[in-house]
Amino acid sequence: MKTLGKKIRLLRHQKSWSQEDVAKRLEISIPAFSKIETGITDVNLSRLEQISKLFDMSVVQLLTFNDAESQEKYTSELDELSKKVAEREKEVIDLQKRIIDLYEELRTVKI
Repeated sequence: MKTLGKKIRLLRHQKSWSQEDVAKRLEISIPAFSKIETGITDVNLSRLEQISKLFDMSVVQLLTFNDAESQEKYTSELDELSKKVAEREKEVIDLQKRIIDLYEELRTVKI
């Protein structure tokens, strides 16, 4: 829940809203909203829906939202892993070619 709270805080800051602004929109107390942001309080589905509507996103978008820094980190890791996979695929193809060459060589020797 702390991760969700951080996402909500980031979205709130992006809108330049105070905790009081959001609490009023959600019709809850400021301390109750603060507990959501800090992850002290678990958020039920109806509250998630209310928060996601407030920020003009679906519940799924709210739960999967990442800030630019996190997104950059994930993108960087994904790029690195994609390069490693491409290198391994090339190695496999090279090995397959070598096996075919050796098989052909064996076939030629037997004839």
